[in-house]
Amino acid sequence: MFVFLQIVWSFPTVIFSLLMMMVVLYWLIAATGLIDLDILDGVFGIGADGADAAGGDGGGLSGATGPLMRLGLGGIPLTVVFTALVFFSWFLTYFAEYLVLRHLPGNWMHTVLGVATMAGALIASVFLSGIALRPLRRFFAQLKPLPARPLLGQLAIVRSPTVTASMGSASVEDGGAGLILQVRDDVPDRFKRGDRVVLIEYFAEQNAYRVIGEDEFNGP
Repeated sequence: MFVFLQIVWSFPTVIFSLLMMMVVLYWLIAATGLIDLDILDGVFGIGADGADAAGGDGGGLSGATGPLMRLGLGGIPLTVVFTALVFFSWFLTYFAEYLVLRHLPGNWMHTVLGVATMAGALIASVFLSGIALRPLRRFFAQLKPLPARPLLGQLAIVRSPTVTASMGSASVEDGGAGLILQVRDDVPDRFKRGDRVVLIEYFAEQNAYRVIGEDEFNGP
C-alpha cells in the first residue's frame, strides 16, 4: 500500500492522479443530477453527434476533436472521452513508474523520462480510448433526445434536488425506459425532487426545457 501511494503521488503519475480526482468528483456530482453529462460538449459548442453547434460540421473544433472523431468517437460525450483519456494515461504512467522509472539512478534522468512517459501515455490513451469507447456509440445514440416540440406540455417528475435557471433534471414517461431531460425554472428552489412539473418551453442552446408546476399549468 505504501508503494502504491508513493507512486500515485510522485511525478509523473501525480499529474494524472489529480485529474483522476477531478473526474471522480465530477461523476459524483453528475450522479445527483446537478450537472449535465454533456457539459463539455456545451462548453465547446459540440452537438450530440459531435458536430459544431454553430456550423453543423464540427469544423470550428477540428483541431481539438478531429483526432477523436477519426477514431470513431463521434457521438460520445466529451466528458466520457475525457474520463477514458485520464484513466488510461494514469494507468500507463503508474505502471511505467512502478516497473521502470523508480528504479532509475539520478533525479534528472527520472524527470526527463517522466516527461517523455507522460507524452507517450497521452498518445497511447487516445488510441486505447478509441478501442474501449467505440462500441458505446450505439448506446449513446439511443440517448439522444427526441425532437423538442412533441414533448412540450408533457408531465415530468423532478429528479434533481432542486431546479434553477442553470441546472436541474426531470424524467418523462415515454412508454419505454423513460427520458431524462434537463429542466430550468426562473424561480430558484421552487421545485424539489419528486415534484410534478410540465414542460412548456425548449431552449435549444442548452438542450433544456422550462417548466412550471402541474397545478399552475392546469389552472384554477
